[in-house]
Amino acid sequence: MSDGSVTGLVNTPFAVTVYAVIVLLLVVAAVVALVLQVRHDTTQEARNRSLAVAETFANAPGTVEALQGPDPTAVLQPRAEAARERSKVDFIVVMSTDAIRYTHPKTDRIGKKFVGTVAPALAGESFTEEIEGTIGPLVQAVVPVKDPDGRVVGLVSAGITTKNVGGTADRQLPLVLAAAAAALALATAGAALVSRRLLRQTHGLGPHEMTRMYEHHDAVLHAVREGVLIVDDGGTLILANDEAHRLLGLPADAEGRHVLGLGLDPGTADLLASGRVATDEVHLVGDRLLAVNQRTTDRAGVPPGSVATLRDSTELRALSGRAETARERLNMLYDAGVGIGTSLDVTRTAEELTELAVPRFADFVTVDLFDAVLGGGQPNAAASLSRTAVSGIRKDAPLYPAGERIRFVETSPQGRSLATGGPVLEPRLGQAPGWQAQDLERSAQIVAYGIHSLITVPLRAGTLVLGVVSFWRCEKPEPFDADELALAEELVARAAVSIDNARRYTREHSMAVTLQRSLLPRNLPEQGALEVAYRYLPAQAGVGGDWFDVLPLSGARVALVVGDVVGHGLHAAATMGRLRTAVHNFSALDLPPEELIALLDELVGRIDQDETEDEGSAPVIGATCLYAVYDPVSRRCTVARAGHPPPALIHPDGSVEFPDVPAGPPLGLGGLPFETAELELAEGSRLVLYTDGLVEDRERDIDVGLEMLREALGRAGPSPEDTCRVVLDSQLTARSSDDIALIVACTRALAADQVAEWPVPADPAAVGEVRAAVSRQLSAWGLDELTFSTELILSELVTNALRYGGGLIRVRMLRDRNLICEVFDSSSTSPHLRYATMTDEGGRGLFLVAQLAERWGTRYLPAGKVIWAEQPLP
Repeated sequence: MSDGSVTGLVNTPFAVTVYAVIVLLLVVAAVVALVLQVRHDTTQEARNRSLAVAETFANAPGTVEALQGPDPTAVLQPRAEAARERSKVDFIVVMSTDAIRYTHPKTDRIGKKFVGTVAPALAGESFTEEIEGTIGPLVQAVVPVKDPDGRVVGLVSAGITTKNVGGTADRQLPLVLAAAAAALALATAGAALVSRRLLRQTHGLGPHEMTRMYEHHDAVLHAVREGVLIVDDGGTLILANDEAHRLLGLPADAEGRHVLGLGLDPGTADLLASGRVATDEVHLVGDRLLAVNQRTTDRAGVPPGSVATLRDSTELRALSGRAETARERLNMLYDAGVGIGTSLDVTRTAEELTELAVPRFADFVTVDLFDAVLGGGQPNAAASLSRTAVSGIRKDAPLYPAGERIRFVETSPQGRSLATGGPVLEPRLGQAPGWQAQDLERSAQIVAYGIHSLITVPLRAGTLVLGVVSFWRCEKPEPFDADELALAEELVARAAVSIDNARRYTREHSMAVTLQRSLLPRNLPEQGALEVAYRYLPAQAGVGGDWFDVLPLSGARVALVVGDVVGHGLHAAATMGRLRTAVHNFSALDLPPEELIALLDELVGRIDQDETEDEGSAPVIGATCLYAVYDPVSRRCTVARAGHPPPALIHPDGSVEFPDVPAGPPLGLGGLPFETAELELAEGSRLVLYTDGLVEDRERDIDVGLEMLREALGRAGPSPEDTCRVVLDSQLTARSSDDIALIVACTRALAADQVAEWPVPADPAAVGEVRAAVSRQLSAWGLDELTFSTELILSELVTNALRYGGGLIRVRMLRDRNLICEVFDSSSTSPHLRYATMTDEGGRGLFLVAQLAERWGTRYLPAGKVIWAEQPLP
């Protein structure tokens, strides 16, 4: 064939004619297939629609009742016609079991026999049939109507003509013919265009040029750095380029032989013989990792078979493995930054480090810290360490357990890390004699257990070495390497910052707690008016400013105090201490509750003023206080409060109430007076004082907290201790975010035989009568030993009242834990103790009283004063 013969053949009119005939045949076949398919779909659609309409009407509510009624036509004819119009069928006929019509679109056919097959429907089966009706070819369905017992009580038929369903073919045929004509024209034009384009692209190449092109393609095939294999459908190797020979180690005569007989590894040979599709399927061939891609050649119009390409991915896989390892280590470092140091607890922070590193980095991790670090102090290099945290893949490892005190020898890896401040890598523990010197027996057990490699890293925070972290490996056979040593250093460096922060917080917290505990009462004073139980719970974090006190007063009275300084930390604790000291001092003056609260309010205002002037300090941002004084003689309790929650009162019968005590503004605001409430308490009543941390938090309103407190107090036992326990168990679901102070005081009363009282006339001779009455009362109480001193004390006090007082004078003696003598007068002037000179005729009375009494003092009343003295009972 001469040059250009191939392209000339493609460009002949015969080829164009062949293409046109092929397109025409395809169009005819498509039209025939379309017509047949449309006819089939039309009939099937008619069957489905008629059957669905008939079954729907047969099962419609009321159909059975209408068939069993006296006049089915009157009921069913309107329904059938309405359903027919909505469903677009030609007729809906309801008939009896004798095939007599009850309904029909043409009313003259009602009552006549139905034309069609009804036997299957009478047997309870629905069916469809094609018939030639008066309105043309149609499809009708006949279905039974069954009563609740399953009996056939009637029949329903629905029909539709195929012309109402069909028509698609007639509408689509012109379109298909037009498309066929267009396709024929396009095919003819396309064939001519392709012929011309091929002629232009090949430039009239002849056999020699085509042969040279093949040679060039063959050279390229064998020069590429990717193996290419062509295998026929029988598994015979047709072609293998040079790279495929090199990667697979193929023999020189491999072409023409079956791939299963080429000595390939079974996986690769099976893949090539099967001809299945594969994408980047990795096979190990010798020491190479080959990525194999395989595709069939059937779709390319060539003889059946498959083409496989081979790519050496050994180096790429190694790089990917190193990249994956680096990514995992970066993730671990990120998780360390997020997951270590979530709390300000030294032990928990150490545990977070061990939990993060196991099993992602090591099989076992231990953290050993100096004892001083656990308490917040500075580490001492000469001291022993304590195993603070241990974590591992198993629990039976022969390592020192948590809590064990350890002193590492200098030759051990831990000892060297502590001494040098640098990490130590022991790749093979079984060959490390310095490590075994720590504990020969335990070291042998560790090696026998399978732990074979160790990294120790000191926990350093600046210049301080807080302890040492040990990473142990047993599962992976490879020892730790230098890269893993660097990762361990980074992990420990991040953990060291968090542990040092926790250590500093622990130190500050310990100082604040120590200060707070030193400011709170360590034990309650002795007194007989109240049985008191108390609880103090510090906040979850930091220390607060809540405080309480029980203060014995004169006349067997007792003062109860509860206060709260807003905030946490040393400033709140120090402010609390100042306020508590002030309350102690003010209570010594025997002031009424409202006056004491007023003085405390003035003090807080001065503290705020002083703190504001000092730029380095902060003012008291809020303080509250409740002060109550209980008198066991009168059983009256006087209460005043400044912005504090109200007290709760449990009556002897168990009922609970919150007495109405005027709230008053918080301390430090000033400008408003404070009011009091006076409560008369039956003996055995329990007075409950508390701070707002008990009834209020961020998730609970104070009204809800007060109601919960009421319910808890109603369930409490009779003793103050039981009351404290029940209240805290019911109120606290978790550790509170605020301090809680709680006092429960059960009231006692002095019996009538413990109180003696006499009026004193304004006559100096009455002093003798008082002495005689006192002598008789002391004898009745069995306190004859105190007769002399008591007569002398009362003689001096009554004489002073007669001389300097005035108005009504009364004497009262109380026998409680002490013998209390009180003299009431209407004067507001207070006597003062002084030393009388040798020439003074008086001034020695109060000196004698002070010498004979254990305590004495003055208490002011609205209408005078009381001078009192206490003597211990023998």
